Amino acid sequence: MKEMIRKVYKKFRHLILYGIIGTCASSLDFALFSLLVQLAGLPYLPANCISILAGITTSFTLNRSYNFKVKDKSLKRFSIFLTVGLTGLLLSNVLLYLLIERARMDALWSKLLSIGAVVFFQFLMNKFVTFKEKTP
Repeated sequence: MKEMIRKVYKKFRHLILYGIIGTCASSLDFALFSLLVQLAGLPYLPANCISILAGITTSFTLNRSYNFKVKDKSLKRFSIFLTVGLTGLLLSNVLLYLLIERARMDALWSKLLSIGAVVFFQFLMNKFVTFKEKTP
């Protein structure tokens, strides 16, 4: 059983760590969004932009250091990661607008759904573009 778990972990290591790191970054994103909307009274779209940027920065730093362990070309990689993140931000803002304004859902539930919607896309883009290792 241990050997099977080891094989699965080895095969899906990046996905597993990306999920753990993504959960941490998404938790920060959600907590900051909640604070900005509920306590500070900020409108949901500016709050979403701020919270997602905090999550993007945290996610990049942790993925670069602990998951993909690629430390060359940091500025270039962060630019790509940020572009992927901003694409997720755009998708998230559209989803929030549709869910809150059109479907009349609660802002926090809408935020949770929007987080779920962009995670897989961002994993694929970051694994195969941002943190792609150099080939000899």
